[in-house]
Amino acid sequence: MRNAAAMLYCPNPTCQALNSETEQFCQKCSTFLPRHYLWALGETAYSPGILLADRYLCQQSRIFLDTKPGLLSNTYQELPDQFLPYLQLVSYPLHIPQVYDWLPANVAGAEIILLDHAPIDKTGGRGAALQPLDIQNLEELEPLSDVKLLPSMATAWGRAVAPRQLTWLWQIANLWQPLSHEKVAASLLDAENLRIDGTLVRLLELNVDPRVELSDLGQFWSLWVSSAQPEIAEFLAKLCQSLIQGQIHNAELLLGYLDDALAKVNHAAQSRQLTLATLSDRGPTRQRNEDACYPQSSSPTATVSLDKSPALVIVCDGIGGHQGGDVASNLAISSLEDEVNRLDLERLDPVNLTIALEKAVCAANDTISQQNDSEHRFERQRMGTTVVMTLACRHEFYVTHVGDSRVYLLTRRGCHQMTLDDDVASREVRLGYSFYRQALHQPSSGSLVQALGMSASSMLYPTVQRLIPDEDCIFLLCSDGLSDNERVEEAWEVDILPLLERSGPIDLATLAQRLVELGNKRNGYDNVTVGLIHYQVTLDRPIPTLS
Repeated sequence: MRNAAAMLYCPNPTCQALNSETEQFCQKCSTFLPRHYLWALGETAYSPGILLADRYLCQQSRIFLDTKPGLLSNTYQELPDQFLPYLQLVSYPLHIPQVYDWLPANVAGAEIILLDHAPIDKTGGRGAALQPLDIQNLEELEPLSDVKLLPSMATAWGRAVAPRQLTWLWQIANLWQPLSHEKVAASLLDAENLRIDGTLVRLLELNVDPRVELSDLGQFWSLWVSSAQPEIAEFLAKLCQSLIQGQIHNAELLLGYLDDALAKVNHAAQSRQLTLATLSDRGPTRQRNEDACYPQSSSPTATVSLDKSPALVIVCDGIGGHQGGDVASNLAISSLEDEVNRLDLERLDPVNLTIALEKAVCAANDTISQQNDSEHRFERQRMGTTVVMTLACRHEFYVTHVGDSRVYLLTRRGCHQMTLDDDVASREVRLGYSFYRQALHQPSSGSLVQALGMSASSMLYPTVQRLIPDEDCIFLLCSDGLSDNERVEEAWEVDILPLLERSGPIDLATLAQRLVELGNKRNGYDNVTVGLIHYQVTLDRPIPTLS
């Protein structure tokens, strides 16, 4: 271990030039310089400037910067058991950090586990200073202010309005069952471990304790009753009492109470408006565009009030080349549009709507499979497609996906990948065999393990997530022509963050064009499709009092 200056090595393996931490792009080859700020597990506090394993630079106490982001870990030993909960909870990227590297004692002096996507404020307060992507004319940025943890729930709770307090509790309730299964639900009972990122509750780390029960959650929440907003204080007190006494005996029942409360509060007090834009492009090297989107990219930017109608956006990336990937993606769009439009959204509760969205994806899968069968396509000849689909209705936002097209949540504080690719690398992580950065370098790591049209619906496992946004943000749907090589993270830091920092409307059509150009210019080997949703929330009416 030794002291070191804050310099980043270019991740381009043919360059690896040293750059100042303040640079956005390598000054030699113009490669984007990602910044991975990592949380070190354990009680040990380190001094700023200490360098571990000749790459991890201590920023403060237990926060480190990876100065060689293009370098793979040299640790290939069997993973310790304490890794497993992180790996098996990889499907919750909005809330739970992931293992980035593991430094054995013979490397760092003591065993150290470094977590990525931890609740660390990475903007350094410089978001408004970022310039649009123009590498030749990019102005030099001011140095980062201190990187620090996001505020704890203990700090943020009393300052939040009632709808947001309920939303935080709802997220904790959603996490209770999966964390209990991994014996780490105790992570949800520590106000300092719960970090607040606007709408999101994010965990600093996972704490193992198999003895935790749902009644313990009631005891913990009861500590917040006195500082809850008056509109929900009585409701929360009764909820805690029901948990403590065992009247609410499972997480599903708890979620039901919180869903009812959120529906009443959000419907009465908040308005939601969405602006939509989509764009699909063949790219500089492909002969045809196998991507497809809904609404079609030729459509103008649309504005939707969720008080009046739902909003549906879909992106598909066809598989099969000359075998019909473009046919598959368009079949999926048509089928999904029909299936969702037939749903009675006013009557479906969250559980049944989730099931309905899964069935809609399976119906699209059947449509493509039937086309494959009628054309006598077998095994590798079968056409297929990935899909990401978002449905905004009432105060809820649903994300459904199969394959490796993605959805990102973009806020003033961060770029959050919401979906987990259905590929070999992610499967290795879920099974507890490897952490993600290692898995990406294994043979066939990017090969899909499921897509629409490739097998019977009984073998298909769509993922449906539900979010309750209560702040202005952007949702980005995209094919891998954009998402490969951290281009979305690049776009957030350079192009999108300045828009979110400014007041006033966002020109989504221009931003969609900008993102497609970024995919074509900086990746350039695939079709590129984006769907953008500018989600705006206004607290414009009195908040009702819950009892």
